[in-house]
Amino acid sequence: MAQLWGGRFTKETDRDVYLFNASISFDKRLYRQDIEGSIAHAVMLEKQGILTTEEKDAIVKGLSTIRSRLEDGSLTISDEYEDIHSFVESTLTGMIGDAGKKLHTGRSRNDQVALDMKMYVRGEIIEIEGLLKEFQKILLRIMEENLETYMPGFTHLQKAQPVTLAHHMGAYFEMFVRDRSRLKDIYERMNTCPLGAGALAGTTYPLDRAYSASLLGFESPTRNSMDSVSDRDYVIELLSAMSTIMMHLSRFSEEIIIWNSNEYGFVEIDDAYSTGSSIMPQKKNPDIAELVRGKTGRVYGALMGMLTTMKGLPLAYNKDMQEDKEGTFDAIDTTKECLIMFMQMMDSMKFRKDVMERSAAKGFTNATDAADYLVKRGVPFRDAHGIIGRLVLECIEKGKSIDEMSLEELKSISEVFDADIYEAVSLKTCVEKRLTEGAPGMAVMKKVIAEYKEYLEK
Repeated sequence: MAQLWGGRFTKETDRDVYLFNASISFDKRLYRQDIEGSIAHAVMLEKQGILTTEEKDAIVKGLSTIRSRLEDGSLTISDEYEDIHSFVESTLTGMIGDAGKKLHTGRSRNDQVALDMKMYVRGEIIEIEGLLKEFQKILLRIMEENLETYMPGFTHLQKAQPVTLAHHMGAYFEMFVRDRSRLKDIYERMNTCPLGAGALAGTTYPLDRAYSASLLGFESPTRNSMDSVSDRDYVIELLSAMSTIMMHLSRFSEEIIIWNSNEYGFVEIDDAYSTGSSIMPQKKNPDIAELVRGKTGRVYGALMGMLTTMKGLPLAYNKDMQEDKEGTFDAIDTTKECLIMFMQMMDSMKFRKDVMERSAAKGFTNATDAADYLVKRGVPFRDAHGIIGRLVLECIEKGKSIDEMSLEELKSISEVFDADIYEAVSLKTCVEKRLTEGAPGMAVMKKVIAEYKEYLEK
């Protein structure tokens, strides 16, 4: 059992206790951050005269060698070590001798693990934000290709008013705009460096914490050493942001699942992103969308777990905080995998434009426009609402849409109807005349698409 402590103890830790306490099985994924942080610490120690140039050079060369060997597979991380920090330091000392023992001068595992986790989270924020951007590019392509793909818009899962597929996809584009903004906010807020905070009260060594922070790409050092080692707000914020991303993906999944059903038939999922049934040969299941919807709960669970872990902790560091890693790692992996799989599914998906348009026409999505037609001819809106309600009822009884009714049939409901009603309630007219900002009209959508292109180019 390789540990960085033990001088005060007179007997070995129980093996089961050691295994329960150890984190090497999961925090080994932080090896790059641990080595990068250690290199910066060594460079700063040499600058401050705490290490000689020869000692610094040996440490930096040794750490770089460890990183290279881990990445080419010639060195593996052994579970005999308590955590990634003890593995790196022990391996370094075995490689370069006593100079390796000086690396930990002026720091504690408390600020070291806080640094590693911050650097890891910071990098993952960039990756997730990048995936969202790639997804937005796919959505933008779909929007550009479907400015005149008419479909029903829904409220309460009931057909409401006609929109376009471009407009519908734009709603998800906007959700991802907010998601990316949240991630950027988290990055800016968390970008302070805890290295040099020590166990909780700083150190008597003359460290240059601002220099260490600059070497590692942080805006500044953290301002309170107790908060430095006990802060996991950035983990909670990322878990919250990922939960929102997954909620958006889950809503999207629900729609794809519905649209893929025989009853709707709006989309055809590519064979590569769906599966069949072991017993029913006709089945083509939307498994990717269903799994994304299901995995959303997994990310929510990580957020609730972290909030619960942190809620009762006094300052400063407590071993409970070791629980910040496994759930967060899993939530990050899950979110990234879901984004990748979902965007690939969307990129290969076929939209059945004819079915969508037919559904909008048969679903009386133009009923509001029919009422507006009457209002423009002097009928009070409340009366027009009642007239169109009776018209819809008659259409249902006859199995027709509004535009399939003859003028004679329409006039039997209200004499105000005239031949121009058919143009007024066509899906194209219903959509195109909606030109307020944020509406689905062609002119509005073209302007929005141009703005989205500019946004993605920034």
